[in-house]
Amino acid sequence: MTFRPKFITFDCHGTMIFFDMAGAARAHYADTLTPEQLDKFITDFSAYRLDEVLGAWKPYADIVHNALERTCKRNGVAFDPAVAADIYSRVPTWGPHPDVPAGLAKVAHKIPMVALTNSMNDQIPHNIEKLGAPIAHVYTAESAGAYKPQMQAFEYMFDMLGCGPEDVLHVSSSFRYDLMTAHDLGIKNKVWVNRGHEPANPYYGYTEIKDLSDLAAIVGL
Repeated sequence: MTFRPKFITFDCHGTMIFFDMAGAARAHYADTLTPEQLDKFITDFSAYRLDEVLGAWKPYADIVHNALERTCKRNGVAFDPAVAADIYSRVPTWGPHPDVPAGLAKVAHKIPMVALTNSMNDQIPHNIEKLGAPIAHVYTAESAGAYKPQMQAFEYMFDMLGCGPEDVLHVSSSFRYDLMTAHDLGIKNKVWVNRGHEPANPYYGYTEIKDLSDLAAIVGL
């Protein structure tokens, strides 16, 4: 695929930012769970976070709190709200995957880059500033009133940009949060950054890359 879009839209956490919820959970529970139990705990924590964002919008601190509480209940672990608060507080400290700054730099001054993120307005600037490349627009779940994978988050972005699905190339490492919804909304130009989070799913029509260093070639740069 070679496509020169009006905007390149990105998922942020997980795709550009190393979203280390697994590491945060390990830091708190590695001493009380076996490695096998901890792996299951982390898998459940991820699943419950997805489930939590599918309802009405609420602050991301509540997403983390509720998901962790449900995970603890499922795994027979005592829930401590202070642990949820600590995990939430770590999110703004996380920086990019190693390939991201150079990969973004190849396209940053040719095509406007947009972050569509399941984040809070006061959180995301700390992550964005660590990317090492200019992001022209940042749209959050808080501003949209909805988290991805809900369509409302994407529709808010289109309204703010004054464009449609045909005008963007959407880049994400997640089918469940981004690429499936992008497909349903008619975004034909999609890039899957295979960071090992999810298995390939060719039905959704995308170009696969291993890291963002390959993005420039896709847009003819």
